[in-house]
Amino acid sequence: MHYRIGTRGSKLALVQSEYVKRRMEEAYPEDTFELVIIKTTGDKVTDKPLAAIGTKGLFVKEIEEALLSGSIDMAVHSMKDMPAECATGLTFAKAWKREDCRDVLILKTAGSFSKLPSGAVIGTGSLRRACQLAMLRPDIQFTAIRGNVDTRINKLMDDSYGLDGIVLAAAGLNRLGRSSEITEYLDPEVVIPAPAQGVLAIETAEVNTELLDKINALSDDNSDREAVAERTLRLTGGGCHAPVGAHCVTKDNGDLRMVVLFGNDDCSRILRIEVTGTDSEAVGHEAARMLGLE
Repeated sequence: MHYRIGTRGSKLALVQSEYVKRRMEEAYPEDTFELVIIKTTGDKVTDKPLAAIGTKGLFVKEIEEALLSGSIDMAVHSMKDMPAECATGLTFAKAWKREDCRDVLILKTAGSFSKLPSGAVIGTGSLRRACQLAMLRPDIQFTAIRGNVDTRINKLMDDSYGLDGIVLAAAGLNRLGRSSEITEYLDPEVVIPAPAQGVLAIETAEVNTELLDKINALSDDNSDREAVAERTLRLTGGGCHAPVGAHCVTKDNGDLRMVVLFGNDDCSRILRIEVTGTDSEAVGHEAARMLGLE
């Protein structure tokens, strides 16, 4: 069989999709795979913060339309960027082994977040990141910044932007081979990552069960359970633009433990809770119940 893999054209999206393509080729040498680049709304609108655009699925809509039309057979996304639900007729495969879920800082001159001078400016397009870091350092300023990894790092190094640092996901930098540029890894118990950060979302049509089975055969059980728990929180109303974070880990006895952040859109009210359990969806629902989301 010949399979077409839909992807955005950014460097990170291509690296992620090439990784999926390579693993599928290794596992199924009798099949062939090709990448199909699709430009999304999020790629076209780069001059506004994501929260200001007001559209769900900014990096997804056109790719899902291609899946539904049959012009591609599978798609690769970053799970943290996905809307709470797939389009009708589509489904996610089980999660493969998760990359590092942590947020990281790349600082221009300071050696750590604690050593930044008062009034320093950090660039991030994420309200979740800004809210949590502001709780640690109320004297730090935050400014919205968009663009791919290269663009954001270039803005940091360009003095005209006045940035002292930026916040990115460790997963993306690792996949791009740029982890040496990280100044500081942020403890996921302190700065809680986005739900399913570091997880690849591999999406197919529900009816394409043969391909789905092939993808699922390469999944990682712990990564999938953790991703399901974190995603279930979003499915129950864990906001589109409000600050939402979830970090689930599998304990030695197989139980799940998830810490969750939830706030309002101006960060004036921030809740942090912890949930444990054995069933992924139940853990997500219990977190939502405790937060008053269901």
